[in-house]
Amino acid sequence: SERLEVRVEVARQREMKWIDMFCHWDKWVKHRFQKVKLRCRKGIPSSLRARAWQLLSNSEELLRDNPGKFEELEREQGEAKWLDIIEKDLHRQFPFHEMFAARGGHGQQDLYRILKAYTIYRPDEGYCQAQAPVAAVLLMHMPAEQAFWCLVQICEKYLPGYYSAGLEAIQLDGEIFFSVLRRTCPMAYRHLKKFKIDPILYMTEWFMCIFSRTLPWSCVLRVWDMFFCEGVKIVFRVGLVLLKQMLGSVDKLRELQGMYETMERLRNISPDTIREDILVQEVSAYGGRVHKACFCFYLETRVISHFILLWLILLSSLPLSVSTLSDVLLSRSSLSQ
Repeated sequence: SERLEVRVEVARQREMKWIDMFCHWDKWVKHRFQKVKLRCRKGIPSSLRARAWQLLSNSEELLRDNPGKFEELEREQGEAKWLDIIEKDLHRQFPFHEMFAARGGHGQQDLYRILKAYTIYRPDEGYCQAQAPVAAVLLMHMPAEQAFWCLVQICEKYLPGYYSAGLEAIQLDGEIFFSVLRRTCPMAYRHLKKFKIDPILYMTEWFMCIFSRTLPWSCVLRVWDMFFCEGVKIVFRVGLVLLKQMLGSVDKLRELQGMYETMERLRNISPDTIREDILVQEVSAYGGRVHKACFCFYLETRVISHFILLWLILLSSLPLSVSTLSDVLLSRSSLSQ
């Protein structure tokens, strides 16, 4: 009973700290971003997670600057080919969650509204199936309109090009990821190389869905808290940590004698692969090693655009909202030319 009271009091104090940050948000982000980052790594209180994600992603400002836009998009017809695919995907998103369990229920209806609206908002991109679980996670935390603008930020600022036809951005990031893996966990790298398991084979599920279909739920929320604060580098680091945990020792590799067994392990990560607290600790500790790997990647390839991109997205102290980072990320499609 006494321990429970202590935990409740600690949780209440954390909530008060976050509420204070909300009241002076611009000042905190501008002058005390390291503290914001630290608190995100500790985990955002569940009661305040929706507001925090919107502030961290700057989607709240988008919503404020575009009054009535979501309703306007809803009223438009939409392209039949996208709507048919979206309709077929609705029942696949978290089917055991009460919000999405019922066919045609309010959760599935809101999910349809968001995904349809995005195809009209960005007709050049249309719909990508990996957007559905991302939008579903957002809907678990906030109303449809706010979830829509959060999705816009994820697609345009955090993971630009990931959901476009051709998957050029995710393939480019796969090259970067594999190069970093070679230096941070050579054993895992050699194993994947031996069986010709390219990053694209597991990164589409991991990176594009931001691990929402991969990790235990408590880990998913912690990853998203850090992701909204620090950007795509968190997705890279989580991927590196997972590969190290699953493929980083002789004992672990002994069970994986071929491509099939390895792919099964990567696609069906056991809940006991890594604890939530260990995951966050490992992700937080990866910074220096990843930065060094970035520089080695540049020295080997001499591809300056790759180097600038990777250096920016992995810098541990750089908030994603910085416009220069967004500009570099948005130009990613030119890197493969």
